[in-house]
Amino acid sequence: MSEQPPRVRIAPSPTGDPHVGTAYVALFNSTFARANGGTFLLRIDDTDRTRYRADSERAIMESLRWLGIRWDEGPDVGGPHAPYRQSERGDIYRRRAEEMVARGAAYRCFCTAERLERMRAAQRADKRFAGYDRACRGLSAAEVERLRAEGKPHVIRLLVPLDGSTAVHDELHGQIVVANAEIDDQVLFKSDGFPTYHLANCADDIAMGITHVIRAEEWIISTPKHVLIYRALGAPLPRFYHVPLLRNADKSKISKRKNPVSLDYYRRQGYLPEALLNFLANMGWASPEGKEIFDREHFARHFRPEDIHLGGPVFDLEKLRWMNGVYIRALPPAELVERLRSEGFLPAAADAASVGRVLPLVAERLHLLSEFEELTRFYFAEPGAIAVAELGPLKGGAAGCARLLAEAGAALARVGRWEGGEIEPVLETARAALAASKPELFMPLRLALTGRKDSPPILEVMQVLGKDKVLARLALAARSLAEPSS
Repeated sequence: MSEQPPRVRIAPSPTGDPHVGTAYVALFNSTFARANGGTFLLRIDDTDRTRYRADSERAIMESLRWLGIRWDEGPDVGGPHAPYRQSERGDIYRRRAEEMVARGAAYRCFCTAERLERMRAAQRADKRFAGYDRACRGLSAAEVERLRAEGKPHVIRLLVPLDGSTAVHDELHGQIVVANAEIDDQVLFKSDGFPTYHLANCADDIAMGITHVIRAEEWIISTPKHVLIYRALGAPLPRFYHVPLLRNADKSKISKRKNPVSLDYYRRQGYLPEALLNFLANMGWASPEGKEIFDREHFARHFRPEDIHLGGPVFDLEKLRWMNGVYIRALPPAELVERLRSEGFLPAAADAASVGRVLPLVAERLHLLSEFEELTRFYFAEPGAIAVAELGPLKGGAAGCARLLAEAGAALARVGRWEGGEIEPVLETARAALAASKPELFMPLRLALTGRKDSPPILEVMQVLGKDKVLARLALAARSLAEPSS
């Protein structure tokens, strides 16, 4: 590790919904900075103006804040290297590109889009290296100036050595050596006045003093180009860590076609941010204490970027759902109620007292905050009439079930103290008198009181609903089953 405190960053592109992969990489970067007295930057890579979305930038920042990931410098908080939106740093990139031309590390290319397309078509037909053919690389200084004077549009390209190789040391992958013949003369500065990712990324990392580049392994292929840019600009290289990509179950790169990738989705579903961060940490790192459930303090205390493992981490939604349930059940009841309220998962009719009464019935079955309303609908809304089809092959059919519910209601009306110890023997006595099995009695009871075939234990449901509501629902259900539909 370098002697100076680390400076790290993420640079998401605001072209769509905030991606779970952004949170994954941001977690490693921010944790590394916090644990080592360093600085974590958020930089917005918005140079792709055709796909740029202003709402995407806001959503990225809101989602990261929801997760509890904070940055020390960025577009909204400022910092000594502002601006932190790349679209606002155009003059810097232009100067850097011109500097590289002056140093003989880049050159001007006047090829038209039509010529480039003909070149690519010929390369595809001949199955040759799909890269720029360097047609403008040999232009004389006089020819370049003539074309510029004529106002010919042009780009600035990286001048890659024609022989030899470029070596990159990655802290996770080791030494990576690429033959220069395999590296394209990449466009650095486009004719529309905007840089490509490669120039903007390197120029900003240099200007902002980034010491460690921790990013997804899909960028390994571009890193030799970045090394050449750093060298052309006379800047020292940062330490590179290319972390494994999140994978679908079939080991393909995580994508919205096979897995939800938007952080907004996970928030709408009722995942807790601390559970999602714990899950993401497990995707690329293992606790030295063998823990699977751990908080951010534990992560920060033990995390070192060189310990990131390279196996393709499978983004298992069932595992995440399980972990989220563990976190939900660990919350104190008052805090769980507040989470439900603040995230908008409480029914309109719910108040703190009623939520507190019904919550213990469903807490053990709750894996997502969004499940609360469905699991507790029986309490906050009347279940309505029982559909005869739901009764299945119960003995006596609708009429028999109506009689069972009416008799059960009559027996329960005589219960004095409304608690489980008093309710259960009354129901058992009624069941015996009716010569009904437990399923024959309790299935109609469950449907009448909750509108569901599955619910928390029925005695607990009765206690929470209260005697008056139980008797009213049983009477309504009995009438609806006894009266044939018109």
